[in-house]
Amino acid sequence: MELLVSVIIGILTACGIYLSLRGRTFPVVLGLTFLSYAVNLFLLTMGRLAVGNPPIISENAAHYADPLPQALVLTAIVISFGMTAFVIILSLRAFLEMGNDQVDGKHKPQ
Repeated sequence: MELLVSVIIGILTACGIYLSLRGRTFPVVLGLTFLSYAVNLFLLTMGRLAVGNPPIISENAAHYADPLPQALVLTAIVISFGMTAFVIILSLRAFLEMGNDQVDGKHKPQ
């Protein structure tokens, strides 16, 4: 299972970097979103993958899952959702102001 999650994190990171290097705004936003998904999976994996273990320490539980990575990922999801919404609105505003959606800011005459 660790190998599968590692491969998924690598694919998400590679797709995120590739899309972030594109010249248009929507692929850049999508690439940043993929990178945030990869970081969230990485943080969750760093807390050890434990299937079926409770996240709370109790006397009757032999093993438990670490709740700190789960809390960090939940916070990161909320922050990345807000930042994605902000970047989409910012890129839409830049498109309406400049007339194109190039990331480099060069205005092409039409």
